[in-house]
Amino acid sequence: MVNDKRPVNLDIGTIRLPVTAYVSILHRISGVVLFFAVGIFLWMLDTSLKSESSFDALQECLTHPLAKLVLWGMVAGLIYHLVAGIRHLIMDLGIGESLEGGVLGARIVLGVAVVLIVIAGAWLWL
Repeated sequence: MVNDKRPVNLDIGTIRLPVTAYVSILHRISGVVLFFAVGIFLWMLDTSLKSESSFDALQECLTHPLAKLVLWGMVAGLIYHLVAGIRHLIMDLGIGESLEGGVLGARIVLGVAVVLIVIAGAWLWL
């Protein structure tokens, strides 16, 4: 017999998630971005240390707008993951574990991360 009280529509687009869920999901996404970005960062470090000419070639490559955009995305992932990770460490100390504290912490993470990401973008393009 079918239970008539089951949810009819489980479309994730119609479900309203709390801000803490978005912060958690973005933290996981930024971790995946960093997983792939580490390889690019290591390649850039290796290339910059090979010789003066390879350093100059990398520097020239990084002046291209698409390269700057990719680099900004990798730095944005790093910044967000760092800020959200600090929030997790603070919560491990027992601070902000209540519902209100969790929501406030999530909003602070989003605000601080956005400000730092915008600053990083301005630094990269100026």
